[in-house]
Formats: sequence, C-alpha cells, structure tokens
Amino acid sequence: MIIISGASRGIGKYLLEKYIAEGQSVIGIYNKTKPSMHSDRYVRVDVSNEQQVTDFVSKHKEQLKDIRFVHCAGVNLNGFTHKLSLDDWRFVMQGNLDSAFLMSKHLLPLMREQNYGRLIFVASVVPQIGVPGTSAYASSKAALWGLMKVISKENALKNVTANCLNLGYYNIGMISEVPEDMMKVVLSTIPMKKLGDPINIYNATQFIFESDYITGTEININGGLV
Repeated sequence: MIIISGASRGIGKYLLEKYIAEGQSVIGIYNKTKPSMHSDRYVRVDVSNEQQVTDFVSKHKEQLKDIRFVHCAGVNLNGFTHKLSLDDWRFVMQGNLDSAFLMSKHLLPLMREQNYGRLIFVASVVPQIGVPGTSAYASSKAALWGLMKVISKENALKNVTANCLNLGYYNIGMISEVPEDMMKVVLSTIPMKKLGDPINIYNATQFIFESDYITGTEININGGLV
C-alpha cells in the first residue's frame, strides 16, 4: 500500500494520480479541501494531530501491507527571522516536522512487524541554500534530514528504509504563485535554466521503493541548483 500525505494538491496529487493510473493500491491523505477526482482514494487526516493519525492507522490496519509512505504534506510562512512570530514558527514546524514524526511513529510498528517498509520525506534545497525569509521552513525541512537519518539506523535490520528527496523548483504547486519577474530570477539560479518536471520525483520514489540497500540518504533533484 502506498500512502501519500499532502495528496490533494501539487506534488502529492501528481504522485497519487500516477500511482492510480498504474493500478497501485494507494491512499491519499488530505486535510482541508477534498479533491473531486478519485475521491474514493482519499482519507481526511490532520497528520499533525496524533489522535487523528492513530485513528487512521487503526482503521486501515488490515489494508496496510507492504507500506510505502511518501510525506508530501507541508506548509510555509515566509518572514525574516527577527520579524517571525513564535506562533508562525510553531505552525510551520507542526505542519512539516511534527506530521512526519507522527506518521512515521505510527506506521513503523506495522513496517517492523512485516519486515518491510519505505519512508520517503519530501524535503527541499532551501535549507541547503539558506534562502532569506525562510527560517521556519528551512529549519523544518533540515530537521527532516535528522529524523530520516535516525529512523534509517533504528530500522535497518527490519528491511525498513528511510530517505529524503531534496527538491528544487518545479513546474507544479506553489511555484505558480511566483510573479513573472521573480521567476526570471529563480530560473537564473538553476544551472539547467528550467523548472523541474514532477516525473523526476515520481522516478525517484519508484527507485527508492524498489531498492533495499538505499537508506539514510538525501537525494537532490534540483537541476544542479545545489
């Protein structure tokens, strides 16, 4: 079973639709807006709420075999560090980091019991670059690297792998909100001078799903940006 958080939009939605088209067993997790297409494949869960995560795993336990989890859920609030409120900081940490921890915490017992599991955390090049105004977002994504690394070591003997995908700028999702003049600046920083196609993310998830010797790794998919 493939589980994708943040599956109602952007990269998560793209991956969900790709796997449905392949005939894969997949559950898309959303929190606010339920998509109109493939509604039978979606389950509403606030992945930053432990009770809701516990209920989800308990309710779907019989379906959850050969679990492959892709954590795409995420939020962002921009602001220079000296202007960022603690509430905004905590909101981003809860949405990006707490959610990854909670889903991992409650899926890992099943993975360990079945002696199989794949965890993929969608991270970012932002903390590698140090983009001004993104201290909360960058910190939350960098923390995913640490969480992933520890999980990979704790579960290495159980055939459970954990890896991060550090994404650059893609032609899907939040990038559509970037003004044209800013987009020119973004493109100028990418050695390949183009936005990424999400098929590259899909290919990376497939590669990790099918590999049993890749764990504790960050894979950069960014057109040479970092």
